[in-house]
Amino acid sequence: MPGGPKCQVDAAKAWLAAREAELLPVRYFHLVFTLPRPIPGIAHQNKRELYNLLTRASADTVIKIAADPKHLGARVGVTSVLHTWGSAMTHHPHVHMIVPGGGLSADGTGWIACRGNFFLSVRVLSCLYRRLILDGLARRHKVGKLHFFAGHARCVDRAAFDAVLQPLRRIDGVVYAKEPFAGPGAVPAYLSRYTHRVAVSNNRLIPMDDQGITFRVKDCRLNGPGRHKTVTLGTDEFIRRFLIRALPKGQHRIRHCGFFGNANRAANNTRIRELLGAETPVRGKVRDDTIERSDAHRRVLAFPCPCCGGQLIIVETIAPEQHPRAPPGTARAAA
Repeated sequence: MPGGPKCQVDAAKAWLAAREAELLPVRYFHLVFTLPRPIPGIAHQNKRELYNLLTRASADTVIKIAADPKHLGARVGVTSVLHTWGSAMTHHPHVHMIVPGGGLSADGTGWIACRGNFFLSVRVLSCLYRRLILDGLARRHKVGKLHFFAGHARCVDRAAFDAVLQPLRRIDGVVYAKEPFAGPGAVPAYLSRYTHRVAVSNNRLIPMDDQGITFRVKDCRLNGPGRHKTVTLGTDEFIRRFLIRALPKGQHRIRHCGFFGNANRAANNTRIRELLGAETPVRGKVRDDTIERSDAHRRVLAFPCPCCGGQLIIVETIAPEQHPRAPPGTARAAA
């Protein structure tokens, strides 16, 4: 892997250029939703069902609690990013969520801001989120949508599965609130690290040797210098962990809910800016010497390559009943 994984760079820049134009001039908050053990192991065997449950339950939790007049009493917007791995590339499904510090009133005529650096109670969020996850698991088990293998095979039995879920109804620590962003300008920098990232970045890789592949990891459970260390894996184990991050076909990693929902996003954004007395920014372009080209006739399609996320460029248009020509020769290609 001499050059490291860079196939998502162009897709990330294009996505960020679109999101920058939608940033509101308010404080943004960062929430993390996790799955308690042993649910990640079950999720590994039921990726589509559990990943959908995780993203929907986390978004529903924030939207419902925020809409409650006892908390915020507003319709909020949510951008959530699904991650399926940890620093050591082990299976660790969780959701990173970015939420503006406020929302639209029920009638849509006003903006309701949260109180300073406080968005919503983490304890209240945890209670509802935990219930949605466990109830969703029970429903899916009842209708036969979950499959169990190896160490989880006993969960095929409903009583055994209920026994696994029961202790989880009393645990805490499934929702974390991180420090709020220092203004909307800090949001793109964060999103650029998380939206299109791969399981291990270039600067974490150490050249491999006969022992295997070594890379740097960070243990978030520890503080101080000891949290940073290196891990060496055999080539086959490294590839297995790297592929854990792969989502089921058609699964969306990034989702927008609330007033950020795709159907009314532009109208809501315009309305909120009017309420806040803010100007509507001009949508920026992706600024990259490798993307902007001097040959203006070169057309780039709006959607990315389905394989690597890179840009699709039209190199030739074939008219009806015209046979495609052979690839250009070396001299012509160089020109």
